[in-house]
Amino acid sequence: MSSGHDDYAVEPIRGLPELPPAGEKILWQGAPSAWEIAKRVFHIRAAALYFLLLAVWRVAAYVRDGNSQGALVAAISLLPIMLAGLGLLALLAWLCARTSVYTITSKRVVMRIGIALPMAINIPFNVIGAASLRVSPNGAGDISLMPTGAARMAYSNLWPHVRPWRLRNPEPLLRGLPHVKDVAAILARAMAEALPDARLVMPALGGQRAAQIPADGALAGLSVAGSHAA
Repeated sequence: MSSGHDDYAVEPIRGLPELPPAGEKILWQGAPSAWEIAKRVFHIRAAALYFLLLAVWRVAAYVRDGNSQGALVAAISLLPIMLAGLGLLALLAWLCARTSVYTITSKRVVMRIGIALPMAINIPFNVIGAASLRVSPNGAGDISLMPTGAARMAYSNLWPHVRPWRLRNPEPLLRGLPHVKDVAAILARAMAEALPDARLVMPALGGQRAAQIPADGALAGLSVAGSHAA
C-alpha cells in the first residue's frame, strides 16, 4: 500500500495520479455522499438536536418566569449560532465529498483523498486480507479494507476515510457510498478474478459471521452488517 501527494491539475484521469499500466482496467469510480459524510463523520443531526434542545431549554426558562417576549428573543438569538455551526459542518462534509474519489481497477483500489493536502493511496488487491460491508436502510454504506502484514498507514493520514477507532491497525474505508452493494459486488468480482487462488475472508462490520469470496466473485461473498442509520 503506497501513497503520494496528488495535484488535481495534473491528473491524467480524475482520481488517479497516473495512467493505469497496460492491462489494468478501471472498473468503477465514485465518491462519498456529502450527506452521508455529514451524518456519520460530522454528526450533523446530533448537532442539530443539541441546538434544538438548547433553544427549548432557554425558551422554557423564560416562559416559566412569565417573560414570553424574552423567550422569543432567546430563541432568535440562538438562530445565527445554530446556522453557523450547522453550516460549517455541512461545508466540511461537502468539501470532503468533493475532493474524494475512489477507484476500483482490475488490480487495486485507489483512494484520492484530502482537502488541504490531497494524496492518492494505492491499495493492491494482494495486500487486502479481508473486507467488510456496512449497509444503511437507504442503500448507502461503507466498505472497509483490512490490509495484511506490514501494509499499514497512519490513522490520521486516512481520516475520515478510515474505519472508526481502529487506531493500531487502521483500515481504509470507502465511506458513504450510494448503492454500496453494487460497488461491493464489483470489488468482490475484481478481487476474485485477480486472485483466483486466494481465499479472502470478509467478516462483516458489527461482529456478524465471516464469509468468503465465492469463485465467481458474487455479492454473496461479502458479509453484510445492517444499520439503523438513515
